[in-house]
This record gives sequence, C-alpha cells and structure tokens, in this order.
Amino acid sequence: MESKKSLYERLGGMDTVNSAVDIFYAKVMADETINHFFEKKNMKKQIAKQKAFLSYAFGCPMNYTGKTLRKAHKKMELNESHFEAVAGHLIYSLEELNVPGDLIDEVVTITLSVKDEVLNR
Repeated sequence: MESKKSLYERLGGMDTVNSAVDIFYAKVMADETINHFFEKKNMKKQIAKQKAFLSYAFGCPMNYTGKTLRKAHKKMELNESHFEAVAGHLIYSLEELNVPGDLIDEVVTITLSVKDEVLNR
C-alpha cells in the first residue's frame, strides 16, 4: 500500500513541504553564489510559489497555475553551478528534516528531470 502513495504523501505532505521550503530559502539567502537572484523578489510570494510548485511536483492532488519552469527562469541566465547550488540546498533541507534517503533520491530524480527547462537548454 505504501508504494501507491505519492511522493508528496510519503514525504509527509504539506507540513514537510512547508518546513523544507522554509529551511531551503534560509540556505539560499545565505549563499552568496545565488542569493542575488532573489534581491528584488517578494520573498513571501516566492516562498508560497515554491511550496505550491513542489507540492504539485511531488504528486499533491492539486492544480498548479504558476509559470512553466522554462518561462520562470528564462531571463535569469542560470548555469550549471547555480542549479547545483539550489539542488544541494534542497537536498540538505530534506536531510535536516530527517527525510529518508530513498525519498530524497526520488526528489533528486525529479529535480534532475527538469534541469534543462530551468537552465533553458
């Protein structure tokens, strides 16, 4: 029965997504290699968007109405190192919440599957 649950459910649902995103953005904003991308962002809105997107990406039964990843990142001129930094912060945030490694591996798989869209390749 466990395998039929979505990744979202197996992660712990909205509680885990909320906590992970809050930890994630604290890490991102402390990282001088990528925090400049968020200097002019309304972080309250950004965090809410990220929570909605990750919930959707992890299999929450909801509609996502935000921009596509390609469109959202188009003008940012992101490169491989930016992507790796962000992905790393997401992984470390999940580890900080004691998310099991097999679930983190699933998150990594999803993250890597959208890499070309984020980097606009």
